Amino acid sequence: MKVLVVEDERALLRALAMNLTARGYDVIEADTGTRALAAAAAAEPDVVVLDLGLPDLSGLDVIKGIRAYASMPILVLSARTGTSDKVTALDLGADDYVTKPFSIDELLARLRAATRRTGTLDADEVVEFGPTRVDLASKTVSRDGEPVHLTPTEWQLLEALLRRPGKLVTGRALLTEVRGRPDHTDPSYLRIYLAQLRRKLEPVPSRPRYLLTEPGMGYRFQP
Repeated sequence: MKVLVVEDERALLRALAMNLTARGYDVIEADTGTRALAAAAAAEPDVVVLDLGLPDLSGLDVIKGIRAYASMPILVLSARTGTSDKVTALDLGADDYVTKPFSIDELLARLRAATRRTGTLDADEVVEFGPTRVDLASKTVSRDGEPVHLTPTEWQLLEALLRRPGKLVTGRALLTEVRGRPDHTDPSYLRIYLAQLRRKLEPVPSRPRYLLTEPGMGYRFQP
């Protein structure tokens, strides 16, 4: 697995490179946004670990540059704790977000999750989680072998999440997919429909295992 690590703090860059190399990753290092874009194009990494606070380009610009031609997972690192930067990064195409300081175990877990996601699912794929089986081609859902009725909006939200397994999807992205544009300003809109989906599909709706909410950020289908 080839990983491009983009970090301008040299000590952290070296620590990340050493830890990832010790665990079998092939690491490419970059300490500026310009070098990151050049390395991404030349080396074609399997995944990018990207700091947002770079000395030349914004990390957000790096995301936009990579997403113009490539779909490899991008895992963002940043000391910025506000949700606006995180949501912007995710809306631009980042797959996940880790806030500094973080443990190497957390980073490795997020990396594994990001690289398990090989892209959107095929239109005819069947997804199973817990007691639930979803046939994307026939648009049917069953739980413990019994059919489950979903409203059109519930189906659209479920399909949008299932097609991005393991990826954190912002509320804005979900609203755009369901409504064509993110113009619904009531934050309870998605919460209501996700709660309905959990009641119908989760083994314990009050403690969801598969349809997860990350407060202030978005939603995730965790296979």
